[in-house]
Amino acid sequence: MQSLLAPEEYDPYYGAYIDKAESTNILEALLLGKQNFIDFVNAIPNKKWIYSYGKGKWTIAEVLQHIIDTERIFAYRALRFARKDKNALMGFDQDEYVPNSNANNYSKSELIADFEAVRNSSTALFKSFTEDMLIQIGVASGSPMSTRAVGYILSGHQKHHLDVINARYL
Repeated sequence: MQSLLAPEEYDPYYGAYIDKAESTNILEALLLGKQNFIDFVNAIPNKKWIYSYGKGKWTIAEVLQHIIDTERIFAYRALRFARKDKNALMGFDQDEYVPNSNANNYSKSELIADFEAVRNSSTALFKSFTEDMLIQIGVASGSPMSTRAVGYILSGHQKHHLDVINARYL
């Protein structure tokens, strides 16, 4: 996917996420990811819901909440970039968000519903963007990023974490 974007459209840190996007079409990637997330979460055994594979590692519920929180933040970034907002956006500390998320007290159905709401909102947002809006570049966490890079990052970030859950938790 990185070949679809110019190098100045994203920080190299995000390259691994961009490469995991589920389609070259952002809307298709978001829709595929939505269904894959729902199917994946529904298949997680209940006994693993608040399981962590090591001391200090997030539980499955916390990883899923992290995906949701990150999508909210990145969708906001995409909106700002698409609207040509040139104010630099601060980063966020995921390690502060997770323990304050209360994720381990949510059921599968609650996290799925939250994810669906966020993903539906992100999909509607990206559907509203014109080609010109998709190539707008803003700054977040001290690095340039295009609106369309955000879309690929959303898809790939989700896929990355589901792959981690599959490899280390299940």
